[in-house]
Amino acid sequence: MLKNTAIPNTFRSTPIVYAAAKEYQIFVPVTEPCVMWIAVDGYTEGEFYDDCNGVLRSDVDVHRIVVPMEVLDAGRGYTVHFRRVIERRPYSSVVDDVCSTHFPFRPVPDGKVNIYHIADAHNHIDAPIACGRYFGEELDLLILNGDIPNHAGEKLGLEAIITIASQLTQGEIPVVFARGNHDTRGAFAEHLFEVAPSVNGRSYYTVRLGDMWFLVLDCGEDKDDSNHQYGHCNCFHNFRLQETKFIEDVIARADEEYNAPGVKHRFVLCHTPFAYTKDAPFNIEIELYTYWSRIIKENIHPEMMLCGHLHRTLLCPIGGELDHKGQPCTLVLASQCIKKDDSFAVGGALTVTPEAIDIVFNANSGEIVGQERIELN
Repeated sequence: MLKNTAIPNTFRSTPIVYAAAKEYQIFVPVTEPCVMWIAVDGYTEGEFYDDCNGVLRSDVDVHRIVVPMEVLDAGRGYTVHFRRVIERRPYSSVVDDVCSTHFPFRPVPDGKVNIYHIADAHNHIDAPIACGRYFGEELDLLILNGDIPNHAGEKLGLEAIITIASQLTQGEIPVVFARGNHDTRGAFAEHLFEVAPSVNGRSYYTVRLGDMWFLVLDCGEDKDDSNHQYGHCNCFHNFRLQETKFIEDVIARADEEYNAPGVKHRFVLCHTPFAYTKDAPFNIEIELYTYWSRIIKENIHPEMMLCGHLHRTLLCPIGGELDHKGQPCTLVLASQCIKKDDSFAVGGALTVTPEAIDIVFNANSGEIVGQERIELN
């Protein structure tokens, strides 16, 4: 368990420090209107605000403040400042005095890294959190890999993301987030990125943490846009075409991405194992996903692809049972759940070293249900 920093009543939880691209997006859920900004330890060139073009935001449930990654990595701590807004007026708004709360921060180290992977929580909270405590205070990075909500038809699912992330990290270590197909369903799906990170408005991105580089992808829904379940409210085929251009652009900028100095590990993170083809109506985008698999394999040469979605724990090598489209690398599925049973969950504890990736699949009961190892060259 990380330090349980005392938080003010204005906060619904500790902050959540999401890593995306070259920045940290710090989300702070609140219980009442306030304006907010952050000062990073040792940084003297200014503070970082939750503003809309110079107007401090107060009419939000979750504040979002962006800090350059190198600034917070160097500072190793940050202070959240806020003023409660009593009445927001066109002239002379009424606000409280400044309140402040400090949080330590630990960037992902080079060398040995402990990562915990949670997917497919489906609105369950206690069991996934119990799984995620596997490393205790030695956890370096939390990955939330889709379907943390059961759906986005109500705010409860979005709160599950906040609760799991804040309880396991206490605002002290980074979180990487990938969207799942259940996250796209319902009236609040368009509000998901008010509580989760995006880059230039998109849910796919790359991120460098320590000596690890991640390609974070988003397959969207798992059936064709015309499926009756979606009620003419999806355009995921076009979304995936735009994402294809993004992958091609990452490859064109290899020296800034996976070939950048110091990168020793290359991983793909995606809720859906897209090199696998399920039976109809889930057998979508075969040509496109085959193309994704090929260009990732031929150019990026990742060491591991980490997924959920199938509610299984499994290490699948190239040519294995789930390799239908030319899998780009070894696939690791690291989540088990029973949607109607909130007392059971299994996640994945991964330890990355220069020599290997050691994987433990652990249940919330404490039982170890499987172990795997990926040897690295």
